[in-house]
Amino acid sequence: MPIQTPAVSQRTTCLAILALALASPALGQEVVVNNTVELREELQRAEPGTTIRLEGSSYESGLWIDGVAGTKDKPIIITGADEKNPPVFMGENQAIHLVGCNYITLRNIRVTGCKANGINADDGGRYEFPPAGLVFENVTIDRIGPTGNHDGLKLSGLDGFTVRDCRFDGWGGSAIDMVGCRNGLVVGCRFFGRKGYSQSSGVQAKGGSENITIRRSFFKDAGQRSINIGGSTGLRYFRPKLRDYEARAIIVEGNRFVGSAAPIAYVTSVDCVVRQNTIVHPEKWIVRILQEQPTEKFRPCQGSTFESNLVMFDERVRSLINVGPNTLPMTFSFRGNAWFRSDSDRRPILPLDEIDGIYQIDPMLKDAETPASTARSKDPRLLGIGAHAFDKQYAGAGLEKQTKEPGSSASENQTDR
Repeated sequence: MPIQTPAVSQRTTCLAILALALASPALGQEVVVNNTVELREELQRAEPGTTIRLEGSSYESGLWIDGVAGTKDKPIIITGADEKNPPVFMGENQAIHLVGCNYITLRNIRVTGCKANGINADDGGRYEFPPAGLVFENVTIDRIGPTGNHDGLKLSGLDGFTVRDCRFDGWGGSAIDMVGCRNGLVVGCRFFGRKGYSQSSGVQAKGGSENITIRRSFFKDAGQRSINIGGSTGLRYFRPKLRDYEARAIIVEGNRFVGSAAPIAYVTSVDCVVRQNTIVHPEKWIVRILQEQPTEKFRPCQGSTFESNLVMFDERVRSLINVGPNTLPMTFSFRGNAWFRSDSDRRPILPLDEIDGIYQIDPMLKDAETPASTARSKDPRLLGIGAHAFDKQYAGAGLEKQTKEPGSSASENQTDR
């Protein structure tokens, strides 16, 4: 066996290291920071594929991240080192502001006690260049506001984004507020209203937002409207340009709602779908159909669907569906929903015709008001209805194994539409 000289051996080692580096592009691109100063320095140097691990327990709020960009194949990842004990950004007006950033993943952190917004991500007013590929994963945002238009996660002008497995607990305006966003996915998140916080809505998509899916999340007392499909946006804030709708092609599926004045509100929106959700004991309405923009500039709220939802309610709900003026409720489709009034045998009355509605079959759900609930009805007449049915369909299609890549198209985000 030939004996390698030191020079040959050194050269062989260098070639091996080079080959390994080429095979593993992320090798050597992980950096560790312990405070905000180090984090700012590493963000200035960050390149596609960089992972920044936050080891310290607390960081200063007011972090401004401007124009930092990874790529679809090599996103920049900013992550707490320990997901069970995440670093905390506390106080000030706003914890983190991402401006014109692309392909950044923010993971395993907590934001708390901010007066304005928790996290803000936007296009910096450059509507023609929508930020792509932002991912927010396992982020906790709590105690924001506490009152007024102050949001947990404020997103403006994003294209192709994901909010996954995040928790929101107490906010002023919306837990997630989207203005002019498109091709997005909110999945596996939890929303908890908190006493003393104004909480207008849990998730709101408005300002020309379209092709967004809100899936398999849990809402408890999450504002006046748990999900506001549409809204009322100042005309100059529509992105990328003024549309004749606030929201279009929003899908709400497989979610669980407990409480709130109205779990679902369609507001100056068109062509949206709410399906296979479970709604438990709201305070005033099940669904609202509203027009909050003038009809000479916008289409009336119209053409949406409410199907295969399981609804449990009691005497607090005097009107199942609240229909406001200047809307087109007869263009809506209500079909295959199960309605159960838990404190009376009286059949509920809908102001709109429904196809194949199911009435007064007790689903007998246990612990339905807890986020960990796996409650499902065993009544064969309720098969295919509610969040539990969506879960089964979701697992059967293997969709729980599909991680949504940032920047994916609407069709990729909504494969089981």
